[in-house]
Amino acid sequence: MLVLHPLVPNAGIRLGSLLETFLPWLGLAVPVLLLTGLLRRSATALVALVLPVVAWLVVFGPLLVPADGGRHDLVAVQHNVADDNPDPAGTARALAREQPDLVALEEVTPAALPAYERALAPGRPHHAVVGTVGLWSRYPLTDVAPVDIRPRAFEPGWNRGMRATVHTPHGELAVYVAHLPSIRLGVQGLRAANRDESAALLGAAIEAEPARRVLLLGDLNGTVDDRGLRPLTSRLGVEGPGFALSWPADFPVARIDQVLARESAVVGLRTLPATGSDHLPVLARIRY
Repeated sequence: MLVLHPLVPNAGIRLGSLLETFLPWLGLAVPVLLLTGLLRRSATALVALVLPVVAWLVVFGPLLVPADGGRHDLVAVQHNVADDNPDPAGTARALAREQPDLVALEEVTPAALPAYERALAPGRPHHAVVGTVGLWSRYPLTDVAPVDIRPRAFEPGWNRGMRATVHTPHGELAVYVAHLPSIRLGVQGLRAANRDESAALLGAAIEAEPARRVLLLGDLNGTVDDRGLRPLTSRLGVEGPGFALSWPADFPVARIDQVLARESAVVGLRTLPATGSDHLPVLARIRY
C-alpha cells in the first residue's frame, strides 16, 4: 500500500483518498512487526521487514533530508487562523516575528480583519482580502482578483479563492491563496466530493495562468499524496524537505496546509508554534 497506493480504488467510500491522507503512518506497522518477529524468534520475518522499511524510505525519505540552508529568495507563511480564533492580534504578531515576505491567511472574519491588518502591516504594507482569504506582502500587489473555486452545491456567496501578482525584486510572481472545502469521515466513508471539485476548478485556473512563476498557499484540506488534489499536484511542484504536519494543532497527524510552486523550488518547510487556531502555521523558504 505504501508504494502502490494509487491502485487502491476510490469509488464509493473513497478508500484511496483516506489511505493517502495518512500514508506516512503506515510506517508504524514496522515496529509492531519487528516486535512480533523478535517474540517469535523468526529470522525470516526480520529479514522480510527490510521490504516495508525500504518502501517507506523511498516514498518519504526525501522529507527527512535536512532543509537546504543555502540561498532562498522568498519566505512565505501559510496559516488557517480559524474563524473562532480568540486572539487574532496575538496570532498575527506570532507570524510577523518570523519576518516573512508573504503571509497567506484563511478563515479571516470581518471582525478579526483589523487586528490582522494592524499586526502584519509593519514590514508587509501591501495586502488584499477576498472573501475569507487574504494575502499580506512585503512587495507591491497588483491584479488582485477572486478565483472561482465554488462547488456547484454551495451558495453563491461562498468565496475562498484569490489571485494576485506580487512584484518581488526577483521578478513577478502569481500568488494564489485558497481554502478548499472540508472533508468529512463518516459511516459512508470519506466525503470529499466538494473538495475534489474545488481542487479541479483551482487546478484549471492555475493551468490557464499566464505567469511563468506561480505560488499556491492554502488550506487544501488534503495532503499532497491524496489523489483528490492531483489537479494541483500535477501542475505544481510538491514541497521540499520537512513533514511539517499542521493539523490538528494539538496532535498533528497530517499536513493539509500546503505551499506549492511552479518554476520555483520550496527548499524547506517547518511548522511554527501553535496560535489560537486548530491549525499550525507553516513556513516555507522558496528559491526561484
